Amino acid sequence: MQYLDEDAVRQLLRWDELIPAVEDALAKFSAGRALQPVRNVLTIEERKRYLGLMPAVIDDFASVKVINYYPGNEGTGLHTHLGVIVLFRADTGEPLSVMDGRLITEMRTAAVSAAVTKLLMPADSRVLALLGSGVQAKAHLEALSTIHHFDDVRVWSRTHEHAERFAAEHHATAMDAESAVRGADVIVTVTNAQEPVLKGAWLKRGAHVNAVGANRPTWRELDDEVMRNTLVVDSREAVLQESGDVIQTNAPIAAEIGELFAGTKTISRTLTTVFKSLGQAVEDLAAARIIYEAASRNSRHATSTSSRVVR
Repeated sequence: MQYLDEDAVRQLLRWDELIPAVEDALAKFSAGRALQPVRNVLTIEERKRYLGLMPAVIDDFASVKVINYYPGNEGTGLHTHLGVIVLFRADTGEPLSVMDGRLITEMRTAAVSAAVTKLLMPADSRVLALLGSGVQAKAHLEALSTIHHFDDVRVWSRTHEHAERFAAEHHATAMDAESAVRGADVIVTVTNAQEPVLKGAWLKRGAHVNAVGANRPTWRELDDEVMRNTLVVDSREAVLQESGDVIQTNAPIAAEIGELFAGTKTISRTLTTVFKSLGQAVEDLAAARIIYEAASRNSRHATSTSSRVVR
């Protein structure tokens, strides 16, 4: 059985394969063609340490991710998300591969946002605002840049020095939150905030928001006015259990994103839209399958080459 560490995952996982793969996985999920319960989260220490278990089955593969979410790691040099994914054959249950889950979580989250943004951002988008300057901000900038060119990238962080550093590294402009959001076409909230950091009064009409943080029932990133806009989610069942932004506002859900990817529902780009992202196990499985199949091809190629040399 393979073990693939983070460096191996980084070499094998590419945005151009990952984005369509998560689209397909979420379309199957919304159509009832994938098995996945809402994640089981064990609270070890409220607001500091959580352990999550995320299984899924799609077609010939099954997977389970064991993920630690430790917001208390912020600023310590350790990542806030750490974990592993185990991939199995769905027909026999045989384990196929164990792989590092941290980078997969980072990349599949941003890939889903990019896929949704392709469908919902204003047609003439040119300004991207990032609220947050950590790992997910970087991943979202990379993923979104593969589907669209933004002339103006703005960034805000609770720690201004972090925003300045991010801006210098990624050709962005560090701003206060309101200035970053006003006039932006696409806004991404990727913070550990537990109170709203984005206000609806700042949004221009027709803007699209990817809301990635605040993944607990009592946490918020978005104020009530933001949540009055057209809301799409990755899982109806999950947001009604896990998302404080949705639970506390009782915001109506226009669609699951899998329905948009499958074409069974459509939403006009002229509307102001909010995508509430919690992250789903089917996304992890889609990424793990890409990595496993790429590693298997590389292994067969190496074996074939070695055999020819021996002869």
